[in-house]
Amino acid sequence: MGLLVAIEGGDGAGKATAAANLVDLVRGAGLSAGLMSFPRYGDTAAGHMLGDFLAGRLPKAMTPRALAVLYALDRYESADALAALRAAHDVVVLDRYIASNIAYQAAKVPSVERPALIDWIARLEMAQFGLPAPNLNIYLDTPLEVARALILRKRQRSYTDRSYDEHEADIALQMRVREVYAALCDESAVLGPWRTVCTVREGAMRAPGAIAAEIGEQVLSLTGQREPQ
Repeated sequence: MGLLVAIEGGDGAGKATAAANLVDLVRGAGLSAGLMSFPRYGDTAAGHMLGDFLAGRLPKAMTPRALAVLYALDRYESADALAALRAAHDVVVLDRYIASNIAYQAAKVPSVERPALIDWIARLEMAQFGLPAPNLNIYLDTPLEVARALILRKRQRSYTDRSYDEHEADIALQMRVREVYAALCDESAVLGPWRTVCTVREGAMRAPGAIAAEIGEQVLSLTGQREPQ
């Protein structure tokens, strides 16, 4: 069964690029690697609904717990596809996973309510829906001002033609998301081990290859392989 590596971070943190580059690095080390991104907007019913939510097309507001269920359902609908990837590859890289659900929904409630909600979402996804915990969570620590600039450079999304979706447009939410991720990184018991990778150095975004190499060192050490020279 393949090693499960989740690439996490706020909107615009560089997750998609890091995930794709990590797959290339793992393959370059002689291992097989697969990639899956969440939400799966065009592949699951829940993913389609999440696209409508993020594009502002839903007629009613949704509570954090209701949204948590939708995000978890997107993964539940994808469980067979994820299992097939793990059976076929040494390493499976995930662009967002369970921690994203936790970080975004917990960021929407008062801090005193966060521990209970975090526990509820973790039990929903793993205990009730049977989704596997990651072997490693990588948090991409990207300052908010850098992340927002990177969002504007994203390719056209399938679910919206707006520059910022509902989550991306809420700066206060993005700041709280960073707070929750920081707490998760400090509590490795939640969803398994965490490693933080700083994507900015001396005020400038690091080269994608350098970020991938730092992540790859962590991942390959778990497989017993060494990074190719």
